[in-house]
Amino acid sequence: MTMTTAETRPNASATRPTLVWERACAVSDLEPSWGEAALIRRKQIALFLLSPTEIYAVDHRDPHTEANVMARGIVGSKGDRPTIASPLHKEVYDLGTGECFTNPTLVLHTYDTRVVGGYIEVAVETGLLEAA
Repeated sequence: MTMTTAETRPNASATRPTLVWERACAVSDLEPSWGEAALIRRKQIALFLLSPTEIYAVDHRDPHTEANVMARGIVGSKGDRPTIASPLHKEVYDLGTGECFTNPTLVLHTYDTRVVGGYIEVAVETGLLEAA
């Protein structure tokens, strides 16, 4: 099948946001299975250290109440999936995907993380850089 100009699909990479790595804190600044909030380019992000190689970052803002409380949530698991329960209404979210197990209409934004030289870095959209 030949595609005409009208049928051409848009370039997917042109619509994807560009991500950059921003340093959040030292790995040693976090307590295992305990959340901490970090301010990265005017965005509050909750960080969770589950093991030296397993670090999660999610929005600090609770999708249900819009309060900045997720770093104070309860860390747990559902099967082999690590979770965070909101400290306010106890909605339970998958730390890796942001899926809400207790209310499928809610989603918690997640961020990629990595460790470089003993420091945690979080991948944020370049739009957050421009807002700073």
